[in-house]
Amino acid sequence: MEPTQEEIDRVFAALADATRRDVLARVIDREQSVSSLARPYAMSLPAVQKHDAVLERAGLVGRTRVGREQHVHAVPERIRVAGALLDRLELRWRLRVDAMDRLLAEEAVPNGPVQQEKE
Repeated sequence: MEPTQEEIDRVFAALADATRRDVLARVIDREQSVSSLARPYAMSLPAVQKHDAVLERAGLVGRTRVGREQHVHAVPERIRVAGALLDRLELRWRLRVDAMDRLLAEEAVPNGPVQQEKE
């Protein structure tokens, strides 16, 4: 199913922040508790929880309760959606560059295709 424009906006807004990209990279490697995610950062646990909430609203991560802790895990399907969107944008760009290359190549030949002289 194709994501809505609002979902796409949430994904890229979530990925716009370096801390959230780092959190996502860490939970791609392995599921972690919110408290263990917070340890490396010079910010409070509630601040890290806010970053996690943005990632979760974007669908990039999910949470599960393990005992008394909340564990955060990556959602590969949504990450693939983001990758596919970027791939489509790259393809459009490459097609435009190819079209420009063809136009420039046509302009480089002053009188059309070069014809060989007959002997």
